[in-house]
Amino acid sequence: MRILVVGAGATGGYFGGRLLQHGRDVTFLVREGRAEQLARHGLMIYSAAGNAELPSPPTVLAAGLREPYDLILLSCKAYGLEQAMTDIAPAVGPQTAILPLLNGMRQLDLLDARFGAQHVLGGQCVIAATLDGQGAIQHLNQSHSLTFGERDGNPSERMQRIMQSLAAAGFESRPSNTILQDMWDKWVFLASLAGITCLMRGSVGTIAAAPGGAVAALALLEECRAVAERAGHAPGEATLQRARGVLTEAGSSLTASMLRDLQQGHAIEADHVIGDMLARADPECAVRSLLSIVYAHMKVYEADRASAARS
Repeated sequence: MRILVVGAGATGGYFGGRLLQHGRDVTFLVREGRAEQLARHGLMIYSAAGNAELPSPPTVLAAGLREPYDLILLSCKAYGLEQAMTDIAPAVGPQTAILPLLNGMRQLDLLDARFGAQHVLGGQCVIAATLDGQGAIQHLNQSHSLTFGERDGNPSERMQRIMQSLAAAGFESRPSNTILQDMWDKWVFLASLAGITCLMRGSVGTIAAAPGGAVAALALLEECRAVAERAGHAPGEATLQRARGVLTEAGSSLTASMLRDLQQGHAIEADHVIGDMLARADPECAVRSLLSIVYAHMKVYEADRASAARS
């Protein structure tokens, strides 16, 4: 199976690198600067699960795509999705499967509209990783799972092929016949975590210790849960109990990656993670919700960031 990994950053580089390390046919779609860096230094992964040094990994620029791939692993940030769809178009053939690993659900609508729903799987990943100053991937914890499946939950021949390609490749590969629910469960938790830590500018433990902090975190989680229920994908009670425990854990240093991006002045996925959740909420509730406050807070940040870039 020929696999195209869109991007060789922390997420795409990690999963694509593991696949390449284990003998899979992987090519990374990258920009010129990253292509030169990988050609010069190789793809380096530093992880408690085992390091990997992959000299001169196969790369291609968007202008160099000429023929279809069997599987496209889409690991870009949400704000790069429109460009990524344009870039991968020459690589999407009649039998190509696209596996998006973005957070939220809006990517499915956009990919369906561009390529057709028959090409688009459901997918998500759990990993904490970052690129260091030399472009090496630093895996920050023990989690490195990739979950995927047909969105209708039915088995298929291509799922069997993809399962074989992703299995035993140095990370947890999890086929799922409930992938849409899995994605909603993750989105509800992530929107709550990103929303409360960005709004309060602090870790879970710091927020939980503040007057009213835990109450606010749980209220935001409840708003996100209600949105999921409205869409027909309410999380189960066990899932909610885990989320409540994580979001109110005393002393926890946990923050969302969106907060770290915000603190470093980087672009954030405000529209995709928070804005789209708000757009799917009951309109009568949305106007007076914590979600609306969180979203306004993030949009002010984005406006100030854009203004600073112009000056």
